[in-house]
Amino acid sequence: MSTTTTTATPLTIQDAEALVTAARRAAEAAGVTVSVTVLDAGGHLLAFRRDDRAVLISGETSTRKAYTALQLDAPTADLVDVVQPGGLFHTLPTALDRPLLFIAGGVPVHRGGRLIGAIGVGGGAPEQDHAFATAAVEALA
Repeated sequence: MSTTTTTATPLTIQDAEALVTAARRAAEAAGVTVSVTVLDAGGHLLAFRRDDRAVLISGETSTRKAYTALQLDAPTADLVDVVQPGGLFHTLPTALDRPLLFIAGGVPVHRGGRLIGAIGVGGGAPEQDHAFATAAVEALA
């Protein structure tokens, strides 16, 4: 019996910096100041950048969005409805002692079909943050 293992190259610091740069460029083009967080597959911080004009809380929200996208392997934009009353994960935000945040702006990063990290963007409207994070992931591919 043979077993095949597929490996994916982990997210590197160069990848993380490229993600931050792409997200910030997308935000700057839209005239929005943001914070950007990139986590590796283990949830460890690889890169963080807060525009000096971005609201201070955007640093925390970008990190929590990245963490949530990583832990659930889904864009946070896709999770907003499932934590509303009556939703599948309604109690999840309060059931865990973890920094989850169900606001659009967190996107998982995959390579070779494997989850290798996540990016979170905070500072704009949720839809803008999601667009900036998505643009960064697409630029990395």
